[in-house]
Amino acid sequence: MKNQYWFYPEIFNTKLTQTDAFDNPASKVVCVGRNYVEHTKELNNPVPSSPLLFMKPSTSLIAMTPQFNLPDDGRAYHYELEVALLIGKKLNHAEEKFTLDAVAGVGLALDLTIRELQGQLKSDGHPWEKAKAFDGACPVTEFLPVNLIDDLNGIEFSLHKNNQQVQAGNTRNMIFKMDYLLSEISRNFTLLPGDIVLTGTPEGVGRLRSSDVLQLSLNQQRWQSTVI
Repeated sequence: MKNQYWFYPEIFNTKLTQTDAFDNPASKVVCVGRNYVEHTKELNNPVPSSPLLFMKPSTSLIAMTPQFNLPDDGRAYHYELEVALLIGKKLNHAEEKFTLDAVAGVGLALDLTIRELQGQLKSDGHPWEKAKAFDGACPVTEFLPVNLIDDLNGIEFSLHKNNQQVQAGNTRNMIFKMDYLLSEISRNFTLLPGDIVLTGTPEGVGRLRSSDVLQLSLNQQRWQSTVI
């Protein structure tokens, strides 16, 4: 019996005709910061020499449904579109050559960020969780079965806001590739089945507002959601 307090990722069947809840809930979301060069430049950050890792709790996860809520507290919430990996097998101190076999699905997520607060926390030398790990900070789509993805290091993805393209990327342009990322993450935090890894955002991040209509694409798959 599934626990109502846990987030169970949804994964399509191989014909993409329906989705089912994954067997295991997400215990955490592991995020990779500054993994696209142009994004590091747009926020005036240095290009990292090793993966910059942080986490969001399971309570940050919400489904990317046709509508989702932003907190109504007057603060500016920014979108960061990212390719999300659904973990299907435990990874702990895994070698690169074995890591991709642990991926069960691929989807998209928004790493929602309170940008002004993040800047203040960075300036003070404090962790980012208050700006990135709040409830609802990680809307995530359903996942495509990984066997429907020809090349994890060649995924095209994009975000349109109100019919204007604001972000577009290809995972071949990541600074740190998928197999290396998963190996590095597993050396620091054990990844469990159901966990989700966000692999970084390309340039074009910006503010979300109520009534914004978002169109997300991953290769040929499309989703639409309205901010309320």
